[in-house]
Amino acid sequence: MKLSHRTATLLLREPFSISRSTDETVDSVFVEIEHEGLIGHGEASPQEHYGESTASATAFLAEAEPLLGDDPFALDEIEARLATEPGELAAKAALDSALHDLCGKLAGVPVWRLLGVRREGPPTSWTIWLGDPDDMARRTERVGSRFRRLKLKLGAGDGLDVERVRAVRKITELPLQVDVNEAWELDEALENVVALARLGVQYVEQPLPARHPEGARLKAASPVPIYVDEDVHTSKDIRASAERAHGINIKLAKSGGIREAVRMANAARALDLGVMLGCMVESSLGIAAATQLASVCDHVDLDGNLLLAEDPWEGVEFVDGVQVPSEQPGLGVHEALSRTG
Repeated sequence: MKLSHRTATLLLREPFSISRSTDETVDSVFVEIEHEGLIGHGEASPQEHYGESTASATAFLAEAEPLLGDDPFALDEIEARLATEPGELAAKAALDSALHDLCGKLAGVPVWRLLGVRREGPPTSWTIWLGDPDDMARRTERVGSRFRRLKLKLGAGDGLDVERVRAVRKITELPLQVDVNEAWELDEALENVVALARLGVQYVEQPLPARHPEGARLKAASPVPIYVDEDVHTSKDIRASAERAHGINIKLAKSGGIREAVRMANAARALDLGVMLGCMVESSLGIAAATQLASVCDHVDLDGNLLLAEDPWEGVEFVDGVQVPSEQPGLGVHEALSRTG
């Protein structure tokens, strides 16, 4: 199999703010694996917060072709060979996605059928990024009826996080979820989860810093389910996460790909944990890979491609709030005409 890759800078429609950063652009690495005249595609979305970058991803990919071998269906063996090289889970996720895309094309079926799961998953949430309460309420008004779930980014450190949710709740009756991105300490979290429960919030994502020693205490006291994101990367992290959370957030870019994501979902179910499927800000290529397993999850947050000013890939269908994977073989994606034509 022949491997190639290229980097791309994706422009967001508007600056996207969370507790620790504001981004106007994001960098991705697009991967191609060619075999028998067919090409499988994948996207790497490396995160500096996890010690990865486009530079480290491309350095890994530049040396990865010999690890692929000649059989795209030998996914277990390929995964084992890639695991001999440490880290770079976003790059490995891109390879995994490209291999699944290639296998689907060779077999003539979409990836979700290869996985043996249903096509359609739960509706995706739409992210209301961090701002002052009035600003977040105004942006909520603009959403209209396009989405069926909203996720609010919190964690500004100004004591107004509950007011942000209250301001949005005055605007909409849609189900609300919140993501704190590690920004609270225990006392603030214990106080806020009670107030958020009264506002009907469905769950609170990553309220405490990853591996916080009081995570189990917050879980026991919270009237709202606690989901963890930064706490859990691969299936090895799930047992410890079960002590501090009611559910986990799986992202392909931090797990290493579709195969590991499915293992994580199964392991979480075995521990009675809820399963959420998330994403980075990425194109429809990365989102398409995630949609293949959306149906095995309780909650879905796959709006990354919808945040872009111009998406270089097409193939994910947004229907009644749901990101629906293609029925075409593989991931069912292709480069947008604005790029190729």
